[in-house]
Amino acid sequence: MLNALSVDVEDWFQVGAFERVITKSDWDALPRRVERNCDAVLDLFAEAGVKATFFTLGWVAERHPALIRRIVEAGHEIASHGWDHDRVFTMAPEAFRADLRRAHAAIADAGGVAPRGYRAPSFSIDARTPWAHPILAEEGYAYSSSVAPIAHDHYGWPEAPRFAHRPLADGELIELPVTTVEIGGRRLAAGGGGFFRLLPYRFSTWAIGRVNRTEARPAVFYFHPWEIDPEQPRVAAAPLKSRLRHYSRLSAMRSKLLKLLSAHDWGRTDDVVAAEAARLT
Repeated sequence: MLNALSVDVEDWFQVGAFERVITKSDWDALPRRVERNCDAVLDLFAEAGVKATFFTLGWVAERHPALIRRIVEAGHEIASHGWDHDRVFTMAPEAFRADLRRAHAAIADAGGVAPRGYRAPSFSIDARTPWAHPILAEEGYAYSSSVAPIAHDHYGWPEAPRFAHRPLADGELIELPVTTVEIGGRRLAAGGGGFFRLLPYRFSTWAIGRVNRTEARPAVFYFHPWEIDPEQPRVAAAPLKSRLRHYSRLSAMRSKLLKLLSAHDWGRTDDVVAAEAARLT
């Protein structure tokens, strides 16, 4: 069972946890670590012998085009994470379309490949955005991996399907939600990010194995380049809860990832989507 391995390419200061204490007007004045961190991720993937999808902010692609070319040249998929991490449910439909087009242009110019996949910042496609999937289809995207089918304090669409589906009755667009697992009537996040860092490794590898074996479906896993960077700057003004979520167990992340990558089969998101599309026909 091939599982989808993905990286949400954003810098340490662009995360939702810090959006109320770091303004976008300050971003260009802050030390950038996204390129060095992505290079470390590329080295990690080369060591593990895996390919992945890099969902990249257009803001990053515009400023680091050589990085985007290295990702493509290494055989990974380059996809869109929007322009500058605005959540989809904060935008009007035409603003979302403009955000998609701006990011698409920057990523395609940098990497020489037009992105066919999209992931909403903070999994922010939900019941409030019924227009999002139709716009993605109109803009030429083949798939989205933008839904977290759980209840969470920052995001989530608990009523959404857990696995790949076509959200448009008359379209080919596929939505590939991030992985969850159901235990005793409860649905738990099991697709990476902070959950993977903070929870015991045994839970994550068990959950992925259960989805593969018991439900016979691929898992969708993600993390961020800053999650393997324990030396990144500290944002003292951020709320305590945000700091705990962001900085906890950064030093353990690389070795934990290597262990997970060797325990399951991983590949690019577009390859997993192709297999799921065949299942849905």
